[in-house]
Amino acid sequence: MATFAQEPVSYTPASVVNRKASQSTVDEEKAARSDVHSTVSPDDQPHPEQPPSWHHRARIILLAALSALILGWWISATVLPATRHRWIVQTLWAWFFLLVIAFRFIPNSVVTKPVGAIWQASVQGPFFRLPYNIRLAIGWLCLLGIVFGSAFGFKLENGTTYGDRAISVAGLLIFQCGFYLSSKHRSQIPWPTIIVGLFIQQVVALFVLKSGAGFSIFNWIATLASDFLAQADAGSGFFFDADTIAKHWFFVNTLGAIIFFIAFVQMMYYLGVMQWLLGKFAWLFFKLLNVSGAEAVVAASSPWIGQGESACLVRPYVDLMTESELHLTMTSGFSCIAGSVMAAYINLGVPAENLVTSSVMSIPASIAISKMRIPELDEPVTRGHVVVDRGSEEKNPPANALHAFSKGAVFGLIVAGQILTNVLTVLALVAVINGLLTWIGRGFGITELTLQLILGYVFYPITFFLGVPRDEILRVSRLLATKLVANEFAAYKDLQAIMNGSDPLSRRAFTITSYALCGFANLGSLGIQIGVLSAMAPSRGKIIARIAFSAMICGFLSTLQTAGIA
Repeated sequence: MATFAQEPVSYTPASVVNRKASQSTVDEEKAARSDVHSTVSPDDQPHPEQPPSWHHRARIILLAALSALILGWWISATVLPATRHRWIVQTLWAWFFLLVIAFRFIPNSVVTKPVGAIWQASVQGPFFRLPYNIRLAIGWLCLLGIVFGSAFGFKLENGTTYGDRAISVAGLLIFQCGFYLSSKHRSQIPWPTIIVGLFIQQVVALFVLKSGAGFSIFNWIATLASDFLAQADAGSGFFFDADTIAKHWFFVNTLGAIIFFIAFVQMMYYLGVMQWLLGKFAWLFFKLLNVSGAEAVVAASSPWIGQGESACLVRPYVDLMTESELHLTMTSGFSCIAGSVMAAYINLGVPAENLVTSSVMSIPASIAISKMRIPELDEPVTRGHVVVDRGSEEKNPPANALHAFSKGAVFGLIVAGQILTNVLTVLALVAVINGLLTWIGRGFGITELTLQLILGYVFYPITFFLGVPRDEILRVSRLLATKLVANEFAAYKDLQAIMNGSDPLSRRAFTITSYALCGFANLGSLGIQIGVLSAMAPSRGKIIARIAFSAMICGFLSTLQTAGIA
């Protein structure tokens, strides 16, 4: 996948020129300083290597003890019957930290040099010697191969026919044509990014749906994120009673979790953890999809922590994001749900497997769709590696980790206020529009003319291309309209009422609907996105407001595309 990246295109917008000019000035200063320090006299030669200090020896002993503790925990947790059933997750968790500790003393070149040499000689070198159009054609053939293979290579289930699967495949192709025709810069669409993103979406679907290990891993991640955000309820419990917290009100639970999470992230920035994480994501996603590190972090974290919290992970970089980056940030948030609300939907009868799979598949899908809609024309500052340390630019940097946590909480309160006001006003505006439509409709004898009713008929052809059985299309399309105008929770409640009624949906229609509703793309979330990003980057407020609706539609269609694939 890494070798499929397109050669860099030379764009030189004003913002990039200014950024490059300032960067070149800094580089010249660094070079000058380097030249000065490089001219040393013989008397100034470095002294013989000193023995390790007691600080260094203490760190080695501490890390060795920590490694032994992690290894002992892994062995014990794998042997004990009570925890043996989760051995896959335990193994990944334990050995990840063991390798992180080990590579603090082992040079990365021990692994990267031999792997890179083999990769360069056997894959990257021969592949890049081919003309670009031929490489692109190979990519399209691989994508079409996995699409048709996954659609027609597995046995039929739940009364499904190959004709139904053919309709879903046709819908996937029509969606991509629609994104292409509506692209803001069709000539600059990064086709390698689109092809690889759609290919990864198919791979993720096969891994999660066709293997128990895949589902266990991603379900564990979702549960972990949900449990972490739920710790904010302990703070909310100081102000509200247990019955109020158990009702999962947006004002009490969701806003409280956002404030806590922003404070925690700011503390992680102070400790350097977020910079390290952002750097790793930047390298991986740059190699796979040629996107920036900030985009990668937001897209990868949205299914686990939610649309508002995921943007807070890259708060220091939001005011430097390009238009394409901002669009992707919002699209990825709209295209999935958070682990914190997953339990509520499971309680409504939605299979956990469907929720987890839909959210994970939306990661590469949101990247491909957003980059087709608004291609990147500028040069993101976090592409390939983190080149900006915004924390050092604060006028009053925190004194310690606790101070950073406190300052993050204050900023979290500002973000929560932005979210509250935007959600309130957007939903009130929807109510005004519905009231006006109802008043107009009564003049034609229509008693309940609303946005939901109108969009239910508008979505009829879209629902058809998801592969929903013919006699159930209108009911499913109305559920999609409820999700877009109100929210996915209201739509899932309506779905639960239908399934518990006298005329439930068929198995295929229920599965498609449960996937299609799994996303935050609705008018209320539109206010959340605008509020969060505008609070982080006031200077980018006009751009955020201008592209927010486009991002919501792209996120909405991303979940529908996932439903058609699944």
